[in-house]
Amino acid sequence: MSAMPRESWVVLLEDEKLVEVMLERPDQDRIIGDIFLGRVEAVLPGIQAAFVNIGTEKAGFLHASDLIYDEDSQEENEKGGRRGRPRARKYPPIQDHIRKGQSLLVQVTKEPIGSKGPRVTAQVSLPGRFLVYMPYSENVGVSRRIEDRVQRAKLRQIAKKILPRDSGGIIIRTVSEEVTEKKLEKEFKRLRQRWTKVLASSESQSAPAAVHREAQLISGVIRDLFSDKFEAVRIDSKAIYNEVLEYVKSVDPELRDRVHLHEGQEPLFDKYGVGEEIQRAFERKVHLKSGGHIVIEPTEALVSIDVNTGRFTGKGKKKDPEKTILQTNLEAAREIAKQLRLRDIGGIIVADFIDMESQDHRDKVLNELRIHLGRDRARTKAFEVSNLGLIEMTRQRVRPSLFNSLTSVCTSCRGVGRVYTPATVLRQIERSLRRVASAKEEKRIVVRLHPEVALRVIEEERGLLKTLRSRTRLDLNFRDDPLMGLDEFRLLSGPSETDVTGKYAVA
Repeated sequence: MSAMPRESWVVLLEDEKLVEVMLERPDQDRIIGDIFLGRVEAVLPGIQAAFVNIGTEKAGFLHASDLIYDEDSQEENEKGGRRGRPRARKYPPIQDHIRKGQSLLVQVTKEPIGSKGPRVTAQVSLPGRFLVYMPYSENVGVSRRIEDRVQRAKLRQIAKKILPRDSGGIIIRTVSEEVTEKKLEKEFKRLRQRWTKVLASSESQSAPAAVHREAQLISGVIRDLFSDKFEAVRIDSKAIYNEVLEYVKSVDPELRDRVHLHEGQEPLFDKYGVGEEIQRAFERKVHLKSGGHIVIEPTEALVSIDVNTGRFTGKGKKKDPEKTILQTNLEAAREIAKQLRLRDIGGIIVADFIDMESQDHRDKVLNELRIHLGRDRARTKAFEVSNLGLIEMTRQRVRPSLFNSLTSVCTSCRGVGRVYTPATVLRQIERSLRRVASAKEEKRIVVRLHPEVALRVIEEERGLLKTLRSRTRLDLNFRDDPLMGLDEFRLLSGPSETDVTGKYAVA
């Protein structure tokens, strides 16, 4: 975990390889999980949805399936279907339950992405370390990742025991597999108190208004993911380290020895090669060990992935082309699953594998893909291989992909390509200067950057230069240069202004 005043990163490594990246910036208004008192702006019976003003730039989208219905209205609606025929679950007409101008308590389930506003639900839930409290539900569930039937039954019984009558529902989380009844009950009471405060806040405000904010990125990750399955958590900020350590001591004391403060001269991400891996996550082409490659192309409607043999280096390419194709497709399936998770790509994905004549080979590739998709925390589904070698997939999308978060449309190429935003460029400069400081080889640095990036420093980050001078102990200055590209910068050292960008620049 790496934290700076204007940016926080969380990366997950498995077998010393980068598999997941999460980013948070104050200027990106991360609102997933936040609860708002919204005002219904429009009800659209044709699509059984409504738009709810929650105070953000774009109204939230509320589908009929995300409303709260009483049992009588739900049962009455389902009786209206034909008998003896299986049917999709139906919901009462949305226009019968909400109206324009009405105030409504909703929670954000998906961040705004592209031209779409946030997705919201009236079925509010409050996550804790060991359980999720759902005040409007009667469901008592156990995480599917807890597979032991005996343990599942035991946890369900505990959940029912600690849950008072007519007080909502709960879901036991994965980290609760070995937790005591006392801990679960204590957390349930804390979440119930939090819900009481949310209701009180909503009653004292006028819509639209935020009534509850979800935990920040690092706190949320520690709460949701950190368990004895992790060897260690490494943090490069003393303040965040102390905060995480105190939280872990209170909820899972046996894990405190796995929380470490990174104090070395070498930047944390440099030590584990994370920066370079993140940089590669923006490349269209991903090379496979066999010599083949995949090409990843995000579009407005979906993400297309093309698989190619390239210069296959395996044995038997000429003698058994079918075997060559199978080996390339199997390797590509593993890499595709990895890249979807690493880049946080969501929505519809279409993978164009190399054509396979054998049904057995198609089944093997699909099975390989599904096995590796199973490691993903996001819900994924891969459909059968078509005769053309296409596999259609869906992956849960709750926030913009890493690509969309860190880049913007390039005006120079009329939207064909993308460039880093000024905020992203400044964070790159900040991390590069950390590397300069840790090397202790330079005393004076001039940073040449595009005027738009310099303008952000003047208008939005006025104290940045002073902070960097203090932190790095460098004689440091910024110099705008209209000849620089929007996402370019140069590090010039000493009186002669020798270009040392290549030595210190990071992603």
